[in-house]
Amino acid sequence: MPVELKVPPVGESISEVQIGDWLKNIGDAVTLDQPVVSLESDKATVEVTAPQAGVITEIRKKKGETAVIGEVIGMMEASGAAATPAPSAPSTPAAPKTEVVDPSKSASRSKSVAKIETTSLKGVEPPRPNTPAKPETVVISPAKYEAPVTGPVTVSLDPGREQEVVPMSPIRRRIAERLVEAQHTAALLTTFNEVDMSSVMALRTEQKDAFAERYGVKLGFMSFFIKASVDALKLVPQVNASVRNNEIVYHNYYDIGVAVGGGKGLVVPVIRNTERLSFADVERTIEDFGKRAKDNKIKLDELQGGTFTISNGGVYGSLLSTPIVNPPQSGILGLHAIQERPVAVKGQVVIKPMMYLALTYDHRIIDGREAVTFLKRVKECIENPARMLLEI
Repeated sequence: MPVELKVPPVGESISEVQIGDWLKNIGDAVTLDQPVVSLESDKATVEVTAPQAGVITEIRKKKGETAVIGEVIGMMEASGAAATPAPSAPSTPAAPKTEVVDPSKSASRSKSVAKIETTSLKGVEPPRPNTPAKPETVVISPAKYEAPVTGPVTVSLDPGREQEVVPMSPIRRRIAERLVEAQHTAALLTTFNEVDMSSVMALRTEQKDAFAERYGVKLGFMSFFIKASVDALKLVPQVNASVRNNEIVYHNYYDIGVAVGGGKGLVVPVIRNTERLSFADVERTIEDFGKRAKDNKIKLDELQGGTFTISNGGVYGSLLSTPIVNPPQSGILGLHAIQERPVAVKGQVVIKPMMYLALTYDHRIIDGREAVTFLKRVKECIENPARMLLEI
């Protein structure tokens, strides 16, 4: 019995998706609830699973093409049905038909002296639609070039100079839209400070083995900054607020988004109620997000509803940057690389492991005084971690 593979609802306000990788080919057997194809929306990647066991018989939408919610993108047959959709062919394979073409009589057949055509054979598997093919090379005038709707295209402008043009993924488009939205709707300003990482690094070195043995997860720096940020957000609630029309919404909970590099681009999953979590809880959640982000397994509801964001560009070597807020949030803390630098301490020049901190904030509701106070509090907590435990 034919079974339709449809695009399922993938989230509120999402009406269109882009076809990702087909995980199964025509003729492949599938079991109940086995992933068949991945779909990319502007928020996350989801998978279409087999509604029952059977065999894939048709792929209607190829990778890179778009489809609307509810659209049929493929077909399968329930268990016991034919394994392939290929039409019937003679029981005895026909011999290949060879046609010799005189080039002098066919100027349109460039660089060809012969053409071989082979009739279909029974049992031959149809071409697999997700088999990678070399990008099409197009020689074209730059003034007349338009980007392709789907699929990569290599554009040759001159000998030895080529450009490959690929469609922007829905997630990448959404990231671009939100970044531009933030620049257009908020009055963004960035304030900087620096923090001495000596105390946190010493504490981590001293306790990391015991921490890992007891909790089964590594002790990283991010949990310290999340805890320090919660402490600072309690002191400066404006940074944890958001603008709604002509109102300021103060959140009495602390849902911290953590920017994570995923397979399809940067995503910001949210750690809920961080004020209630231990260091081990935070580290477990971060580790889980990191693993699932690489496999595009972050759920839609995990990307929504944050009140503040932390972005760690230091893991990529960034020394200093100005992060952009994630609307409708009003603040984002940027962490950077730890670098040994000469620092004046009590009249002496010493070498310290230093990190620059950057707070980008919405100046409509956060003044410079609040921004500086927030960063100073984060600095105090990191340079003296005991203050977070004693809440002083």
